[in-house]
Amino acid sequence: MSELLALGISHKTAPVALRERLAFTEREAGEFARQATATPEVREAVVISTCNRTEVYLVVGDPVRAEADVLGLLARRASIRPTELAEAIYSPRNCDAARQLYRVTAGLESMIVGEAEIQGQVRRAHETAMREGTTGPLSNRLFAAALTTGKRVRSETGIGASRVSIPSVAVDLALSVLGGLEGRHVIILGAGETSELTARALADQGAGTIFVANRHADRALSLAQRFGGSVVGLEKLPDQLVRADIVLSSTSSPHPIVGREELEQVMAERDGRALLLIDIAVPRDIDHACGELDGVALYDIDDLQAVVSRNLSSRAEEAPRALEIVDEEIHRFARWLGQLDALPTVSALREHGNRLVEQVLEENAERWESASPRDIARVEAIARAVMSRLLHEPTIRLRSFGEDRGHASIELVRELFGLRDDEATEERPEAELAEVHDLRSRRPGHGGRVQR
Repeated sequence: MSELLALGISHKTAPVALRERLAFTEREAGEFARQATATPEVREAVVISTCNRTEVYLVVGDPVRAEADVLGLLARRASIRPTELAEAIYSPRNCDAARQLYRVTAGLESMIVGEAEIQGQVRRAHETAMREGTTGPLSNRLFAAALTTGKRVRSETGIGASRVSIPSVAVDLALSVLGGLEGRHVIILGAGETSELTARALADQGAGTIFVANRHADRALSLAQRFGGSVVGLEKLPDQLVRADIVLSSTSSPHPIVGREELEQVMAERDGRALLLIDIAVPRDIDHACGELDGVALYDIDDLQAVVSRNLSSRAEEAPRALEIVDEEIHRFARWLGQLDALPTVSALREHGNRLVEQVLEENAERWESASPRDIARVEAIARAVMSRLLHEPTIRLRSFGEDRGHASIELVRELFGLRDDEATEERPEAELAEVHDLRSRRPGHGGRVQR
C-alpha cells in the first residue's frame, strides 16, 4: 500500500530567515527529489520551491519512517536540528496532502490570494521531477488533478481578476514610503519573470529603471527596451547604488548580492540621501544587516504582508466558491485513490478464488473416470462461473467505497479471506490505477533496468 505525504514550510509557518535556508533552485529541487527517493520508504517525490514556500510531495510506504527520513534531509540542508525544523513543518497525508497541493495551485495558500504565478511554478516543479525520474502514477495523477483544479478556480471565480502580484505589492510599498515614483531612479536586480512584473508595475508609475544582471543579459536588454530602461552589469552596481532612490531585488542567487560593508561605503557617498531597498528574493539578495545603516529602509518579502491585506478584499469574496471547487476535485481524487487501494486486493481475491477452483478440481479428479474431457471442461467452467459470480458483488463494492470506508473495508476482506500482503501485490494489472513501483528498482545500482 502506498500513501501520499507532504512536508512543507510556508510564509504562514516560518519567517523568511528559515524559508531561505530551505529554498531550492530547479536543479537543486531535482537533486533533492532523487535523494528522497533513495531513502527506503519513499517511492516518488516532487519538490515545489517558491519565495513563500518549500513543499515536498511524496508517495511512501511507511509514512512515519518516510517523514523522519525526509525531515532529516531537510534539516541537514537547513543546518538545523530536525526537532527545531519540525516546529515549522506541516505534514498532511493522503487526501489532506492532495488538498494542500490543490489549494497551493489555486493560489489560496499564497501571500497574495489568487496569484497567477504559482500555477506555472507547480507545473515546472512537476516537470522537473519527471525529468529526474522521481514521479510515478500516483504523483503524476495528483499534479495533473491539482493543475486542473487551479484552472477551474481561475476560470469559474474572480479570485484572480485584479492583477495583484508580489512585485506589484512591492511597488505599492515604494509608493506608500516615497509618496510617488515619477522621476525616481530605480534599480531592478535580476531579469527573471518577477523582474518583468516589477518593471511593468514601475512603468505604470512613471519610474525610470535600470536592470542589473550578469546572467540572462539578453533578457535584461529585452526588458529594458520594452519598459524604457537600460542595462548594466553587476560590476557597476556600486556606482548605480550611489545614484539610486529605490532598489527592487529578485534574483535567484544563493548568496546575498548587497552586503553591509559595501552598502556602508555607498551610503557615505550619497550625501545623506535615503535609500529604499525592497528585497523579494528567497534566499534574500540583500544582507538583512543593511537595514541597520543610517538612511537605509530595508523591506523583505515578509514585510509586504501589511500592504497585501489592503489589496485583497475583493479576492476574499471569491474564496468560498474556490474552496467548493477544491472540495469537488478532492472528492474525485479520493474516489480514484480508493480504487488504487482496492485493485491489489481485488486482484488477490480473484487469484485466491481461482486457486480454490483448481484445488477442488484436482482433489476430485479421480472421481470422474468415466467423464469425457468435454464433461470435465464443463464442470470446470461451471465452478469458475460460480466463483466469479460470488466475487462479483464484493469486487464492485470494494471499488466503489470512498477513502473514508475503503481502507477499513479492504483490511476486513483481507482478514476474512486470509489474503497475505504478498498475494495482494502478485497480480497487479499494468493499468492507469496500478500500484506505484519503487523507482529505486529502476535505477543503476539497485538491481533493475533504467527506464526513462
